[in-house]
Amino acid sequence: MNIKNILVATDFSNEAYNALFYATQIFASKECIFHIIHAYDDMIVSAKNALFTGQKELEKLQTTSQDNLTKTVHKIVLDTRNELHKYNTISVRGNLPSVISKTIKSHKIDLVVLGNKGKTGAKELFMGSNTIQVANTITTCPILAIPKEIAFTPIEEIAFVTDYKKGCTKSTISMLLNIANITDASIAVLHINEEEIMTPKQVSNQKLLDKCLGQTPHSYDEIWNYADKANVIQDFIAEREINMLAMAYHRRKFFERFLHEPVIMDLSIYATIPFLILPVQD
Repeated sequence: MNIKNILVATDFSNEAYNALFYATQIFASKECIFHIIHAYDDMIVSAKNALFTGQKELEKLQTTSQDNLTKTVHKIVLDTRNELHKYNTISVRGNLPSVISKTIKSHKIDLVVLGNKGKTGAKELFMGSNTIQVANTITTCPILAIPKEIAFTPIEEIAFVTDYKKGCTKSTISMLLNIANITDASIAVLHINEEEIMTPKQVSNQKLLDKCLGQTPHSYDEIWNYADKANVIQDFIAEREINMLAMAYHRRKFFERFLHEPVIMDLSIYATIPFLILPVQD
C-alpha cells in the first residue's frame, strides 16, 4: 500500500492543528498530499432567534472557513518546511462523518487523521465524540486519532491489540505495517485471551497474522487475566513505552463491546498516545 492521500479534519482548534502536525512528523519521509478539510453545517441555527442561516450568512461561513484553511496551510508549511508534502484545502457544507465519507471516495484517501477533544464522558475521554461518529460511519479507511495536544514522540513501538477472531489479514493491517515500516517501529502484538483455549479459527488467524507481519520486527504477549484487561493493557503500554495503540474493528461491534465494558472505563492511558483504528477488511 502506497500512502499518497491523507485526510486531516480541522475545526481550527489547537487539538486539530496538533493532529495535523503530528501526522506530518509520522510521514516526514514520505511524499504525500495532506487534504485539510473543514465541514460547516448548512442547517446552522442561531441560538438566539432559532432562524435558519440565510444564503449570505452561509457564504460568509464558507469564506471564513476557506480563509482559516489558508492560514492553517501557511502555518504548517512554516512549521514543518518539508518539500515532500503538499497541501490541499477542502471547505464544505455538511456534517463531518458524511463529508469525510464522500471525500474518501472522491480523493482516494488512504488515512483519516482526527484530533481528539476529551470531554467528561468515558467515550469522549477515550476518543472524542467526533472520532466515535466518524469511526462508526467509515468502514473502509483507517483512522488515526491524535489525543489532545500531545507533543510528537518518534514511533518506536506500536501495540496491536487483538483477539485473533478477525482483523489478521494483510488488507486489514496494511496501514499498521506501513506506519511501522516508515518509522522503523516494531509491532508488539497483545492477545486478549477471552477463553481458556483458542478456537481453530483463532489459531489459524494467529498464523496468518505472523505471516502478514513478515520481516517487520514484532513480538507476542498474552493477557490471561481477562477481568483486569484494562489495567493489563495500561501496564503494557506504560512498561513498554508504547508510542501508538492499534486495533482492528468490525463496523460498530468493536465500539459497542469496547466502550460498554466497565473494565475499560479507566481510559487515561489511551489519551496519551495516538490510536490507529483499522477497519476489518476480512
